[in-house]
Amino acid sequence: MTRLVHVGILVLAAVLLSGCGTDGSAGAVVGGPATSPGATAGPPDTADPATPPVPAPGDFAPPPAEGPVAGQGTVLQIGDAPPQLCLAGVAESYPPQCSGPEVAGWDWGLAQQAERASGVTWGAYAVTGTWDGSAFTRTGIPVPLSLYDALPFEDPLAGRQGTTDQQELDRILTEVYAGHEGYAVTAGVDRGFVSLTVVYDDGSFQTRMDAEYGPDVVVVQSALRPAT
Repeated sequence: MTRLVHVGILVLAAVLLSGCGTDGSAGAVVGGPATSPGATAGPPDTADPATPPVPAPGDFAPPPAEGPVAGQGTVLQIGDAPPQLCLAGVAESYPPQCSGPEVAGWDWGLAQQAERASGVTWGAYAVTGTWDGSAFTRTGIPVPLSLYDALPFEDPLAGRQGTTDQQELDRILTEVYAGHEGYAVTAGVDRGFVSLTVVYDDGSFQTRMDAEYGPDVVVVQSALRPAT
């Protein structure tokens, strides 16, 4: 069974659901920035002493994209605050609630099918622009998702089954979620792996996860992808 964590205001409280799963099944779900009581700082350091240590989560700077990127999500603006690009779930309230990286250069006059209520403006769009590691800058005309052919999705776990112990996967899930809040979009345990979607990765964050937890433990996907 797949378990997903959506990062944002939908899940600000820490939630721990325990179960009796086997490898690849549900055991615990992290729903907020707190770590589980049994979480540790990471596995024992067995790396070559000459190898530089993996930086702590607080030392990590999300990588910028070298070229234009594309993504799909909800753009939401509260009053005069900067718009945000919500790449994960949206609370089914009215108006909706969500959070994500700030969007620069946004123009609601170019965004068809926008809705407004109680000082909130929002809409679901396919967007193109640039990513500097902290903010998304719109460069293309936003296309309502109702008029857009979704980006093709290739499942990175297709035909794969991880071998990491379920309890260890739950610990890593909690640790990764807590250490990269705001950069992580969704996280969960799926088919024996920690499956993690981040705002944008050029491969450097996957390398970081492999160095910290070992290969074939955390599988990283990028919500923003190179525009074609």
